[in-house]
Amino acid sequence: MSSGVQVHADCVKAFSDLKLGHKHRYFIMRINDDQTEVIVEKTAEPTASYDDFVAELPPTECRYAIYDLEFETADGRKTNKILFVVWAPDDSKIKAKMITAASKEAVKRALTGISTEIQATGADEIEYDY
Repeated sequence: MSSGVQVHADCVKAFSDLKLGHKHRYFIMRINDDQTEVIVEKTAEPTASYDDFVAELPPTECRYAIYDLEFETADGRKTNKILFVVWAPDDSKIKAKMITAASKEAVKRALTGISTEIQATGADEIEYDY
């Protein structure tokens, strides 16, 4: 199902900057007030932490986010995975959740190179043990 919501070019640029240039640790997107476009709401410096990211997610509003996760593999190699987070808290409005869910595929199509998708309704669903 498609909502007709478009993905703004700034989202694609922020993704490219994160993926290729490592200029951001993460960026957060939202659907604009007219509900016609997904726009970049915030970008974070490369030094930002995962805890900073989780703290930026509003408790009652839906968001999309991209996070560049750096981690060490079992054999000690450092690697990265690009996470796509669909944030739809339990306390957000039903209409917002529906539009967010319906627009998710358009966002994924526009941002080529996502490794993992996480759909979360609360902070407990996106916890990360370092």
